[in-house]
Amino acid sequence: MKNIFKSLPFRLLVGVILGIIVGLVLRETDNSAISMAILNVIVTLKYVFGQVITFTVPLIIIGFIAPSITKLGNNASKMLGVAIVLAYVSSLGAALFSMLAGYGLIPHLSIASSVEGLKELPAVVFELSIPQIMSVMSALVFSIMIGLAATWNQAKLITAILDEFQKIVLSIVSKVIIPLLPFFIGLTFCGLAYEGSITKQFPVFLQVIVIVMAGHFIWMALLYVLAGIYSHENPMEVVRHYGPAYLTAVGTMSSAATLAVALQCAHKAKPLRKDMVSFGIPLFANIHLCGSVLTEVFFCMTISKILYGSLPNVGTMILFCILLGIFAIGAPGVPGGTVMASLGIITGVLGFDDSGTALMLTIFALQDSFGTACNVTGDGALTLMLTGYAKKHNVEETNLTIDL
Repeated sequence: MKNIFKSLPFRLLVGVILGIIVGLVLRETDNSAISMAILNVIVTLKYVFGQVITFTVPLIIIGFIAPSITKLGNNASKMLGVAIVLAYVSSLGAALFSMLAGYGLIPHLSIASSVEGLKELPAVVFELSIPQIMSVMSALVFSIMIGLAATWNQAKLITAILDEFQKIVLSIVSKVIIPLLPFFIGLTFCGLAYEGSITKQFPVFLQVIVIVMAGHFIWMALLYVLAGIYSHENPMEVVRHYGPAYLTAVGTMSSAATLAVALQCAHKAKPLRKDMVSFGIPLFANIHLCGSVLTEVFFCMTISKILYGSLPNVGTMILFCILLGIFAIGAPGVPGGTVMASLGIITGVLGFDDSGTALMLTIFALQDSFGTACNVTGDGALTLMLTGYAKKHNVEETNLTIDL
């Protein structure tokens, strides 16, 4: 019983519940000076914690991907190519699946599109800006290039330095990020409850969000079934460890911010090779956004029906899905990263005007946490496929022992 109370899922759940309760109480007493003072503290702490977590994301990416590539040796380029293909095929498949569901379901739905009565959180009392040493995509490209170059040149010194850096990053994850997450998530949900997003925004597109969430679980189930068949492993032995990562993704709305917990969950799954986890999970966190893609396609079709009176034609949607899969690989794993990266094709291919784009950003934000949770959980399935590929093609397992 003591282990349950100390577990990360329990602490995350407590953070969510307490955050919502405190937010609702503050919403009801929001005219008092005490309530405003508490809100100022909450908003400021959330900002600071978010800055700390965001700062470590490039470090985690470099600390895991680059050393993993060096340990893969001559197989590094091959495994990287396989990972990118898996991520693209998953995202494209999710997009086409969502498109078919949209044509079948959206014409039969009646959806409202306006929300009023939301409260506004106070501004941050002071801004402790902690900029990242580099952007997430820069860290990803840097990790890949350094890892591959070190492998090609058999650079023993750089390889040793990367190994030491990985140990340092692991200490930061286990002693700083993991303990901070329950507080950060609690503060996030407190803000949502105060604003009224939980009680007022969600019902506006309830039908659409429920359909999209069902689509997430169907797609995740399909990925894990295929991964189990290909790897000849029981996918449930991976899924059952992913609860903390799913809940963290719901709270942070960011694949990148969930990376530390996702690594912890994946390393507990016995079917996953440890070297494939250290290589695949950080990589997929930035290039595999199947849940976000599935959501964006369905929402774009819904908005097209609401604002313009009809669904886009099939040819247009297929082109949109193909391009969206490519944009998803390059989208940052941060809240709203997918839709922000693809605004060009939303306006260029689908022809959305400013109203359509604004509405798309709004309703995408309503469920962004669930799409992110689908992305993160789906990463486990793709890592299982990587494990199966490595075994089938006799990719030597590296001696990588990580205690998360």
